[in-house]
Amino acid sequence: MHKVIYDTDPGVDDAMALLFLHRHPEIDLIGITTVFGNASVETTTRNALFLKREWNIPAPVAKGASVTIDPERREGAWPTFVHGDNGLGNIKVPETIDLPLDPRPAYRFIIDTVRANPGEVRLVAVGRMTNLAMALKEDPEIAALVKDVVIMGGNFYVPGNVSPVAEANIHGDPEAADIVLTAPWKVAVIGLDVTAITTMSRSYLADVAAKGDSAVKLLNDLSQDYIDFYKHAVEDGMMVHDSCACVYVVAPELFSTIHGPVRVVCGGIADGQTIVKPDGRRFPPGGWDGLPSQVVCTGIDSERVINLIRDAVLRA
Repeated sequence: MHKVIYDTDPGVDDAMALLFLHRHPEIDLIGITTVFGNASVETTTRNALFLKREWNIPAPVAKGASVTIDPERREGAWPTFVHGDNGLGNIKVPETIDLPLDPRPAYRFIIDTVRANPGEVRLVAVGRMTNLAMALKEDPEIAALVKDVVIMGGNFYVPGNVSPVAEANIHGDPEAADIVLTAPWKVAVIGLDVTAITTMSRSYLADVAAKGDSAVKLLNDLSQDYIDFYKHAVEDGMMVHDSCACVYVVAPELFSTIHGPVRVVCGGIADGQTIVKPDGRRFPPGGWDGLPSQVVCTGIDSERVINLIRDAVLRA
């Protein structure tokens, strides 16, 4: 069993990934930590509690960061045109959810859980990397105690989605992402190179919902506006960014990869760009020297990934 802490900003594709993690037979979801991004952290935390309640998820929820790790950065508008005004595709969600939060902030929940399970915890982060960076700053020794980190973020050989060179999760807190990617732990980066070519059509999701229970029907309902948003890029479907990262946890063989240290540009017109120095390539001395070699996904078996997502969410 893979012990997973899911760091998330629900978020429509975050919701699909959460149901996948909850229902996959090889995953033990031991915690959900929230972060700002697709909406304010108050909204993403409310959404996590709502999905926990609706889907009977036993994992505790810990509220996380509300601002970037560099307080000088200014937050832009929430991407309501992508995930809706409430972060969950504008379905009806109560203002408050009568479930308790873990009393610890997310970064402390991560530290304590990793220390209680040395060498076992896999951190799956599909939003901004702020909580993970805060945990590293508070307790750098956890890098040696985490089994690995799997992130949805970045882009290497394809354009970005919030600028020509940057992907949204990394662009939202580049300093935090650079801290996470250069720390002495194993990181697998599942970015737009693979997630932007892995799509689920409206009809495919509707067929899954027709075969599934109320949880899958809720997932279908909250995804409709998100599918509408993607009409500029996908023919009546949606990119399943965050679920791709979760699939990597259980089926890394469905991805092709390169290895090398990764840096994030912080500032300027390339703010948030992720750059890998492939292992074996020789360059003059630079900012990648002496840093850990990470895994960067560059290819994917999209059809098998989509079918694996389907099979997991249908497993009630």
